[in-house]
Parts: sequence; structure tokens; C-alpha cells
Amino acid sequence: EAVSGWIYEVSEEDYDALLRLVEAEASGEDIKGKMLVANVVLNRVESGVFPDTIKEVIYQREGGRAQFSPVATGKIDRVTVSDETVEAVDRALCGEDESPGALYFVAPAYASAENRNWFVNNLTLLFSYHGHEFYV
Repeated sequence: EAVSGWIYEVSEEDYDALLRLVEAEASGEDIKGKMLVANVVLNRVESGVFPDTIKEVIYQREGGRAQFSPVATGKIDRVTVSDETVEAVDRALCGEDESPGALYFVAPAYASAENRNWFVNNLTLLFSYHGHEFYV
């Protein structure tokens, strides 16, 4: 059920999954860093290339591999969502977008060489922010 001001139709399951993913991916980031993770998920939902719901995007597997590392490791199920993460996700759901269309992100410091090379060789780098690189 939509919260006042949200421009996306979001189920309770979608909202919970997005909060948990953002917390798991960007727990050490500031509000903008957290919003960027939420923006990528929302960009995927809107793209027509990825699944149509937030939860489906977050739990999508390609060739058996999870799209987001916290899903693969189970970290998404172990986080405690902070107030700052709630604020970041709510702002993203209200349409605040810092991502210029980014559909992918990677944290090079934590990515395997194989994963990092896939991003570099198959996608276009848009920008870097703190510990993440954002791509289309």
C-alpha cells in the first residue's frame, strides 16, 4: 500500500525487501549512497528488461547467480534496518533519483576479479560514489 508521496506502487513485501537490500548493500554509506542502491532497483523495475516488481528484481537469479551479493550470502535476511535506510528508501520511492538511470553497481573493493571484469567489459561506467561504481 502506497505511502503518501510515493510515486511507485509497492507491496509490503517489496518495501521490506528493498529496505533490507539497501541496508545490506550500503550500511556504511550516507543517505545518498543508500538512495543510489534503491534507485538502481527501481530503475530495473521500470526498465522492461528486468522483472516487474521490487522483490522479483532483488531476488532475480541469472544463470543460477543472484544479482545482489546480500541475496547470495543471506546477509539480506540478517540485517537490522536503520532509520537512515528507511529515510533513503522513502525518498527514492517519492521519486528522488541520484542515479542517472544506473541499472548496475559494484563495490570493486569487495568484488571478485571475475565479477569486476564483467562490469568493466560489458557495461558503461556512469559514475563512482564512495565505495560503489554505477553502470548501464
